[in-house]
Amino acid sequence: MSTADPSNSGSQAGAAGAAGEESAQAELLAREDLLLVRASNPSPLTLSGTNTWVLGRGPAWVVDPGPLLEEHLARLHAAIEDRGGLGGVVLTHDHHDHSEAARALLADYHAPLAAGRGEVDQLLSDGEHVGPFEALATPGHAPDHFSLIAGGVCFTGDAVLGNGSVFISPYPGAMSGYLLGLKRLAAREDIEVLCPGHGPAVWDAQGKLEEYIGHRIERENRLIAALEQGKRGTTELLDAVWSEVPENLRPLASVTLAAHLDKLEEEDLLPAGVERPSFERAQW
Repeated sequence: MSTADPSNSGSQAGAAGAAGEESAQAELLAREDLLLVRASNPSPLTLSGTNTWVLGRGPAWVVDPGPLLEEHLARLHAAIEDRGGLGGVVLTHDHHDHSEAARALLADYHAPLAAGRGEVDQLLSDGEHVGPFEALATPGHAPDHFSLIAGGVCFTGDAVLGNGSVFISPYPGAMSGYLLGLKRLAAREDIEVLCPGHGPAVWDAQGKLEEYIGHRIERENRLIAALEQGKRGTTELLDAVWSEVPENLRPLASVTLAAHLDKLEEEDLLPAGVERPSFERAQW
């Protein structure tokens, strides 16, 4: 928790600092010929909103067109027109806050849609190229999740955020696949900046990827320790491993707990009698 300075001068300084940081980031992104168009859908899950990324020009490519909001769509149109038209749209994954605006956007442009599943013009697979992007499978948050690499830029969707961590969906192989995807990204030597689906761009790409890998391993180690202490119930496991998570985010922590338990079971490391979190498992 942070505490704001109640003085007017402190508030002005904070605002000026934030504006300066935003300006510096925009300048760095401009070096990659990259524009961030952030949707106005802030929430505990989307942070400051969903990021739509516009890359290149003559034509431009759009990564994750975002939610279907009139203002957001208008800003996207303006960016595309300013950059000489649309070459195509690529989704990191099809969750609605990343994909909902795709059809409305493409109704105005004759351009292809590429994604990991669904009715698309190009179905992504690991290592496939589409437009300026190379797709690298980073499942975990969703089975159809890909990170998209173009030059030194990696669009990470919800595999890596600018702030905080992501929830992992409990489907077979989700957690092990997520860790493998992070390690494959970390092994790349060509990634200079991570452009996430939520939060700011990350210019220390290697440091952020190592942080994410370490975070998942630390959670697993804490879970194993809690199980070794005889804890078996969902509530006590959450208390032991996700103690810092606020109450309103506990349901999402239980989803990730389920994914961790699945991984331990896949590796024959899960003791008998562990309560599984109660929720309806969907086709994530």
